[in-house]
Amino acid sequence: MTQSTLEQPGQWSDDAARWAAVMERDPAADGAFCYAVRTTGIYCRPSCPARRARRRNVIFFDHAEQAERAGFRACRRCRPDTAAARSRHAAIVAAACRRMETAETMPDLDALARDAGLSRYHFHRVFKAATGITPKAYAQALRTRRMRRELAGHGRVTDAVYAAGYSSGARFYADAAQHLGMTPTEFRSGGKGRSIRFAVAECWLGPLLVAATDKGICAIRFGDDPQALVHELQDDFSAARLIAGDRDFEQLVARVVGLVEAPEQTADLPLDIRGSAFQQRVWQALRQIPPGTTASYADIARRIGQPRAARAVARACAGNGIAVAVPCHRVVRSDGALSGYRWGVDRKRALLDRERGA
Repeated sequence: MTQSTLEQPGQWSDDAARWAAVMERDPAADGAFCYAVRTTGIYCRPSCPARRARRRNVIFFDHAEQAERAGFRACRRCRPDTAAARSRHAAIVAAACRRMETAETMPDLDALARDAGLSRYHFHRVFKAATGITPKAYAQALRTRRMRRELAGHGRVTDAVYAAGYSSGARFYADAAQHLGMTPTEFRSGGKGRSIRFAVAECWLGPLLVAATDKGICAIRFGDDPQALVHELQDDFSAARLIAGDRDFEQLVARVVGLVEAPEQTADLPLDIRGSAFQQRVWQALRQIPPGTTASYADIARRIGQPRAARAVARACAGNGIAVAVPCHRVVRSDGALSGYRWGVDRKRALLDRERGA
């Protein structure tokens, strides 16, 4: 990005100066404006090497979005909708995120689009391309974070409803059930009244904790110290009723251990998976990776229909709390190298080697 583009915004504020920049194919003007040719229906960067149009056929725009709203198409040679547009899009998305983060009541899509000077559809597309998730999903993540904070800090759930940015209690309770995995009152009390069965077993990778609600397995965790695994579960559900697994539960644990011992097999285990809509889509895609094979974060992003969301996919993998059954160990970098793994890269490598029969 050149100094001229951002530090001298008035340098090309009139059409005469802009036309002069186009005639000179001045790269310093890229990003400050774009021009369109009425006879071709195409818009370009000032530095575009294409044959110059006649002045009477040229119209100027402050940025690519204006040209597109006016019905012009981006030039395939100079691609005015890429680098300069990405810079502008990043600023638009950052401003929208700041507004959502600081608003007392979460703004809707129409309000965010108006602030950005874009149509509803275009803003939605720009936001999703930049972040990997929709504005609605981002707003939901913010509300969930506020929900957790406000429930921890308020004496009454009703106070937390509005402090978290909800306009109605019904929506608050619906979101709590999906994203907290329990009612707001249970969460505020650290899972009080909730029953979670658990057991720690030994496998070839060391101690393994398995925990389950009445709906299914909610945690499969590796560790080096059995007691530390139990303490971690207690910290997550400080007031829940943690019940040592009985003989029936041991059968479920044995199935999990069998999956770890022979990760090349598939197991139809009951799972209680809680996460955002985006996380759930990623985790579902992970379960479709065949044993003994790998996929990159970019591959998963494409499979869920969000090809630019590779980083968000990586974060979703890091947030997976159900090892092996949701096989995030099968996701690698685009160059095939192993990246981080919640339970250690050595375990990730060992699981992959075992699946491949190495």
